[in-house]
Amino acid sequence: MSTNIKTVGVIGTGVIGASWTALFLAKGLKVIVSDPAPGAEEKLTTYLEKQWPVLERIGLSSSASLSNYKFVSDIESHLGSVDFVQENAPERVDFKRKLIANIDAKTRSDVIIASSSSGIPSSQFIDDCKQNPARVLIGHPFNPPHLIPLVEIVPHPGTEDKYTKLATEFYASLGKHPVVLRQESPGFIANRLQAAIGNEAYSLVQRGIVSAKDLDTCVTSGLGLRWALTGPLMTNVLGGGGGATGFKHLLEHLGPGVQAWTKDMNEHAFQWTPENIESLEASVGDWLKTTDVASVESERDDVIISLMKLKDNAPNLV
Repeated sequence: MSTNIKTVGVIGTGVIGASWTALFLAKGLKVIVSDPAPGAEEKLTTYLEKQWPVLERIGLSSSASLSNYKFVSDIESHLGSVDFVQENAPERVDFKRKLIANIDAKTRSDVIIASSSSGIPSSQFIDDCKQNPARVLIGHPFNPPHLIPLVEIVPHPGTEDKYTKLATEFYASLGKHPVVLRQESPGFIANRLQAAIGNEAYSLVQRGIVSAKDLDTCVTSGLGLRWALTGPLMTNVLGGGGGATGFKHLLEHLGPGVQAWTKDMNEHAFQWTPENIESLEASVGDWLKTTDVASVESERDDVIISLMKLKDNAPNLV
């Protein structure tokens, strides 16, 4: 571990918090975990036991152990002993404002408080921090955090650079690929991209232009395969012939068509009405009738692990 962080406090053990816990344990850290939800401790235990063989395939730290975590009913009395906090509470500003203020008051003043918020900038929930709001930032992972390497680090205007740097080093030491945003943006980066694609996907399926399964196939057998290796900008460079002029050439070549498509997309943008959501859900539901979702998740995780190992040997791919 390239930092002095040895014990992590994880608050909230839903899908994201449980996955963070698994990653921290796999890297040899001690973890103090808390979640007030009924049955949270039992669910976490079951999740960690299920994911541990996956983490063994990826590679465990020599000090990794499932016995290195402690689930506590009230984390307040333990906050003074943690070196880093990963908060995974509900996506509500009022809830986070109160929670982050309490964490700020009970932790050492130099301990980074990282929120896994999916889209709320931390400047919206630090107002009540009295000790040191300059160490609060966003550490937004992609699900599941123990497999997907991306983590978006989003400092608020008052976050001190030293904490941003330390958070970046810490996440990198876990095998994550941290990206630091230069300024706050609602939804950050990856979720905004995901929302843009998702909204168009919802529109196309809801309007009956394509089935839910075939829509996903357009991504998994086309766009997604390329984007896992070269993102949209580098894909444009290569699509434009490569070299220094490839990007501009592709934009100039496709520009008129893309503008026409965009106009049509805006005119048929998905409307988040109960009726449209129900129609869309029905289309997805038809697909799910013949799909074993648990097997999809397991096979997805297996392929992700294999792909990440291949990418480790491809230094020119980001």
